[in-house]
Amino acid sequence: MPKAEEPDFAYQNHSYADYLEWDLDEMVELIKGRIFKISPGPNRLHQKISGYLFNAFFNHLKNKPCETYVAPFDVRLPRHSKKNEEIYTVVQPDICVICDPLKLDDAGCVGAPDLIVEILSPGNNRKELANKYEVYEESAVKEYWIIHPIEQTVLIYSLIEGKFRPSRLFSSGDMVQSAVIKGFQLDLELFFKEMD
Repeated sequence: MPKAEEPDFAYQNHSYADYLEWDLDEMVELIKGRIFKISPGPNRLHQKISGYLFNAFFNHLKNKPCETYVAPFDVRLPRHSKKNEEIYTVVQPDICVICDPLKLDDAGCVGAPDLIVEILSPGNNRKELANKYEVYEESAVKEYWIIHPIEQTVLIYSLIEGKFRPSRLFSSGDMVQSAVIKGFQLDLELFFKEMD
């Protein structure tokens, strides 16, 4: 089978149907039809944080209706239609929690997860803090966590009346809780100590 033609990265109206046709040597995300290259393999600290937090969510959610997934996992965020050719945002959050089983299919998730965690890496901060913030808010993600591994901080955005409201900046010594995943809390002092 011939390799799909390399997409024109300047072209800004790609759909999920286009995305499915590509055979790229690198991973990409689509945000409002525009292609964003995913940074080369995340560093060890990023992966350690991701694994530890995924495990904490997974254990907390056992025998509960919500499920947690870790990247790479396609999350399609449709605006008006769930048809592949009409979906222009496909992201791969570091961790996501989905409580509506109707949003899950063999390809991943279609619709907003209840909770998304993004772990900042060198080179991806702008994408996480600007572009993804906007589409997560527009898509009605209920809770969006941003973890800064080097600074050892967590910022949680909660969707209130259609707009994200930031928490205070949490750091070591704080206990963070999810408003969406009832009963889930994380002791940041223990959490970041595990990362040493």
